[in-house]
Amino acid sequence: MGRATRGCGCAAAVLLLLAVSAGYLGVRYFYPWWKSQPPPASGGELRVHFLDVGPINGDSVLIISPGNKTALIDAGEQTKAKNVLAALANQGVKQLDYFIATHPHPDHLGGASEIIRNVKVLNIIDNGLQPSLPENLLPQPKSPARTRTRSAPQQTITRFFDDYKQAVGASGAKYAQAQPGSKIDLGGGVILTTLGPTEPYFTREQMKAGGNEPNANSIVMRLDYGSFSLLLTGDAEAQTENRLLSKDLNLVARVLKVAHHGSKYATSQSFLNRVKPEVAVISCGEWNRYGHPSQTVLDRLQAANVKLFRTDLHGEITISTRGRENDLKITMQKTASTDVWVGRIAQKDDSSRAGFIAYGDFGPPPKPPSQKRTKPAK
Repeated sequence: MGRATRGCGCAAAVLLLLAVSAGYLGVRYFYPWWKSQPPPASGGELRVHFLDVGPINGDSVLIISPGNKTALIDAGEQTKAKNVLAALANQGVKQLDYFIATHPHPDHLGGASEIIRNVKVLNIIDNGLQPSLPENLLPQPKSPARTRTRSAPQQTITRFFDDYKQAVGASGAKYAQAQPGSKIDLGGGVILTTLGPTEPYFTREQMKAGGNEPNANSIVMRLDYGSFSLLLTGDAEAQTENRLLSKDLNLVARVLKVAHHGSKYATSQSFLNRVKPEVAVISCGEWNRYGHPSQTVLDRLQAANVKLFRTDLHGEITISTRGRENDLKITMQKTASTDVWVGRIAQKDDSSRAGFIAYGDFGPPPKPPSQKRTKPAK
C-alpha cells in the first residue's frame, strides 16, 4: 500500500512538473506568437487606393477598411491637395480616422495642411522629426552675411512643414509619434502595424553613400487582413531596409509599395528576397527628374516575377480584397501607354549630395532634344 502511494505521488509530481513546463513554454513562446497574429478577416471588402498625385513625384495612399474606418498615408505635394480631397469625396470619405505622415518632405506632406483643414481627422501620426535642410542651405556661422542671405530660402522651403504643424494644432486631432510595434485596429480584422523608424535615427553622415536622412527615417508600416498583406515603405532607403532586415520582423508581404518612388537608393536585392512580393506598386510622376523608377530597381522587380503597377503610367491604382486567398483585385485608372518595365533617365541625383533633392524639383522637365524646336537650315 505504501509503495502504491509513493508511486502515485511521483506520478503526480511528474505531471505537475510537465504542466508547469508547458505553462512556462506557452507564456514564453506560444502566447507572444498568438498575440502577434492578426485577427481573422471579417469577409468584408478592404480597399487600398494608391492615389495619383503626379505629374511630379509624390505619395498618398488611402485605406478603407470593411468597417469603413479610414487611414490616409501622406498627402502628396501642396498643389495636389485638391486631387486628394477629390479622391476622398469620390470614395464617400467625410472623416479620416488616421492621417499618417511618413516623413517631412513636401512631396509627401505638402498637401497635408489643406487635407487636415478640410476633413475631420481624429488621429495624426508622424515620425516626430523636423525637416532637414540641404547642405547648401545650412547656416554658415563663419559668414554672418551669407547666413542672412540664406534665411529667406530656408523659410520658404520649410513653409509646408510649418503649415502642417499649425493645421495639426488647430485640428483637435489626437497626435502621436510613431512607435515601432504599435498596432492600429481599423476594424473588421484589418491591422496596421508600425515597423519603423527605430532609434537611433539615421543622420546625414550615415547617408554619404547615397539617399538622405529624412527618407531613411520614414515611417514604415505593414497592413494585414486575413491572407492579404501590404508593406508600406514611405521613402525608406537601403539603410532603412538593412535595419529592418536585422530585426525579427515579418516582412513577407503579398504587395510592396516600392520605397522612394523606385529610387536606385532603395529596394535592395536582399530586401526583395525577404519580402517576396507578388505585386509591386510604384508611386511616381512622369515629370520627375530623378530617374524614378530606376531601371536597376525595375530589373530586380522583373527578375522577382512580380506584377508591377505605376501611378505615372496607370493613374490611381486600387487594390481590393476580402482577405481570402486568390481574391486580390487590382484596378487601374488608365492603361499604360508605355512599357512598365522601362525606367526613367535621371537628370538629377536623388540624394542629399545634390543639395535641393530633399525639397523637390517642381515643374515640368526640359523637353527631350527631339521635341525642341530647331532653326530651319539656311
